[in-house]
Amino acid sequence: MLKYTLIPLLPLISFIINILFGRSIIKSKAHWIAIPAVAGSFVLALSAFMDVMAGNVININVYTWILSGNFQVPVGFLIDQLTAIMLIVVTSISTLIFIYSVGYMHGDGGYYRFFAYLSLFVFSMLVLVMANNFLLLYFGWEAVGLCSYFLIGFWFHKKSAADAGKKAFIVNRFGDFGFGLGVILVFLTFGSLEYTQVFSNANIALGQTINILGTDVDLITLICLLLFCGAVGKSAQMPLHVWLPDAMEGPTPVSALIHAATMVTAGVFLVARCNPLFSLSHTAMNTVAIVGGVTAIFAASIGLVQNDIKRVIAYSTVSQLGYMFLALGVGAYSAAIFHLYTHAYFKALLFLGSGSVIHALHDEQNMQNMGGLKKYMPVTYAVFIIATLSITGIPGLAGFFSKDEILWRAYLGGELGRGMWLLGTVAALMTAFYSWRLIYLTFHGKFRGTHEKEHHLHESPKVITVPLMFLAVGAVLAGYVGIPPLLREHGDRIGEFLAPVLGHPQGEGSHSEELMVMGASIFVALAGWGVAYMMYVKNAELPKKIGSMFRPIHNLLYNKYYVDELYSKTFVQPILKMSDKVILGFFDAKIIEGIVNGVPNLIGAFSRQFRKVQTGLLSNYGLAMALGALAIIGYVIFMR
Repeated sequence: MLKYTLIPLLPLISFIINILFGRSIIKSKAHWIAIPAVAGSFVLALSAFMDVMAGNVININVYTWILSGNFQVPVGFLIDQLTAIMLIVVTSISTLIFIYSVGYMHGDGGYYRFFAYLSLFVFSMLVLVMANNFLLLYFGWEAVGLCSYFLIGFWFHKKSAADAGKKAFIVNRFGDFGFGLGVILVFLTFGSLEYTQVFSNANIALGQTINILGTDVDLITLICLLLFCGAVGKSAQMPLHVWLPDAMEGPTPVSALIHAATMVTAGVFLVARCNPLFSLSHTAMNTVAIVGGVTAIFAASIGLVQNDIKRVIAYSTVSQLGYMFLALGVGAYSAAIFHLYTHAYFKALLFLGSGSVIHALHDEQNMQNMGGLKKYMPVTYAVFIIATLSITGIPGLAGFFSKDEILWRAYLGGELGRGMWLLGTVAALMTAFYSWRLIYLTFHGKFRGTHEKEHHLHESPKVITVPLMFLAVGAVLAGYVGIPPLLREHGDRIGEFLAPVLGHPQGEGSHSEELMVMGASIFVALAGWGVAYMMYVKNAELPKKIGSMFRPIHNLLYNKYYVDELYSKTFVQPILKMSDKVILGFFDAKIIEGIVNGVPNLIGAFSRQFRKVQTGLLSNYGLAMALGALAIIGYVIFMR
C-alpha cells in the first residue's frame, strides 16, 4: 500500500521541479509537469477509493518523524471512508482547475510560479486529509495557510492583493493558535497524537476537568472548542470570516481551489474526523451548530447586495460552509461531508464560470457593468445555470439532495435543531435570490459595459469551457449517491459508506415531516428565484426603489455589517498606534538607536578625552611612569 504515498508526493515533486527550473528552463510549459502530477494523484485516489469500497482501511506509518521520550510521531497516512471521499474531491477538482488554468493564466509573467504554488497547495491539502495523527494534520493545516498567502497575493504588485494575502494569513493565526493548544492538550490527555489511539480512548476524558484561572472547565469540551477554533479560521466562520471575501484578489483558479476543494473545507473535515471527541460534549456540539447556523444566514444576507461577481460567490461559500457546520453541530456528520462533496462541484463551477466571464470582459468583475452575455457566451451561461440550479436546491441536482439532508437532520435535532433548521431555510431563500440575481445581472438584459468591451466579447477557449462541462456533470450527478430513503428504497449510499467512521445520525421522523421539510426547502428555492426574476427581469427599476426605501439596511449589508471597520477600529488601528509609539517611538528610537548610536558616541567621547594624555612631552611621560611605579610599590606593600 506504499504506492498511496505517491498521492501527496506527486504534487510535491511537481512543485520542486517547477520552482527550481520553471524560471530558467520550463517557463510556459510548467503545466506539462503539474497537470500529469495531479492527474496521477487522482488516478491513485480512485484506486484507494476502490480499495476502501472493498473493505480495506489503509493505515501505514512511513517513518518515525519525531521521537523524544514518550512523544512519538510518525509520518503516517490513514485512508478510510472519510479520507477516500476527500481524496476524490481534492484530486478531481484540482485536476480540472489545473487544466482550466492553462487558458486562464496564459501569458502571465509568473506562469511557472503559479503552477508551482498550486501544486504545493494540493500537496498540503492531501497531507492534511491523509494524516493519521494530529501533528501531521497540523503540518498540512499550516502549509495550506502558507500556500493561501502565496496564491491570494500572487499578483503582489497590486497592493490590494498583497494586503489580502496578509489578511488571510494573519486572521488564520488566531484560529490556528487555539488549534495548536488543542493538539497539545490532546497529547497531554491521551498520551498520543495518533487518531486510532486518541479516538479509541476518548471516554477517558469524560468527567475530567482542568483548572483555568480558578475555574474548573470540562476537559473534553475545552479540547473540542480549541480544535474548533482552527476550524472557524480555516473555514471562514464568524467571527474569523473576514479573510475569505478578500481572497478574491487572487487569480480565479485560486479562488475556485480554495473555496471548492481545499483550504476552506479543512475545518469541516477536522470536526468530522474528530467526531468521537465532539460527540462527547453537548456544549461543543451546540457551539458548532450555532456558529454554523448564524454564519449561514449572516453571509447569505451580505451576498444579497454585493456587485462584485466573485465576492457574491465568496459570501455564498461562507454561507454554505455554515450549513456544513450546522449539520456537524446536530450530529449529522455524514450530511456535512455529503454537502462538502456536492458543494465542491457546483462551487468550483460557479467560480470558474465567473472566471470565464472575467476573462471575456478583460478583468471586469462588477456585475453592474455586465449584462446580456448569454448570446456571446452560451456555454458559460449554460453551465452557470446548472450550477445555480444546484446551489439553490432545485430537485434533481446535486445541491438539492445534500442541502435537504442537512435541513432534515437539523429539524430532527431537538429545540436547538429546529432553530437551526429555520435559519438554514431562510438562508436557502437568500441563496436562491442572490444566485439568480447574479445570473440576471450578468447574462440577461442589455450589455452595460463599454462599446469596446462589447465588441470583443466572445466565448472562452475550450481549455476553459471543457473543465466547466465536466464540473457541470458533477453539479448534476454528484448528489445521486445520497438520495434519501424517502425517495428511493435503497437511498443514502454515501451515508452508509461513511457510517464506519462517522456513525449514523440520531433521531427519526415521520415521512410526512420529511416531506414538509423537503417541500419548504423547494418552496423557498423557487420563491427566491421568483423574486429575483421580478426584480431584475420584469421590473429592473425595482432594486433601486427598494434600495432607496431601505437605505440604512442596504448600506449595512453592502458594507458587510461594518465588521471590517469594527476590527480596524478595535484591533488594527490601536495595534498600529501602539506599534508606532512603543515599538518605533521607544524601543526603536530610544533603545535600539540608543545602543547603535550611543556606543560609538561613548567610545568617541572617551577617545577624545583619553588622547589628551598623549602630549608628546618627555617630562609628562616620565612623570606618568614614576607615578605608575609608585602605585605598584604601594600596592605590593599594602597587600603584605
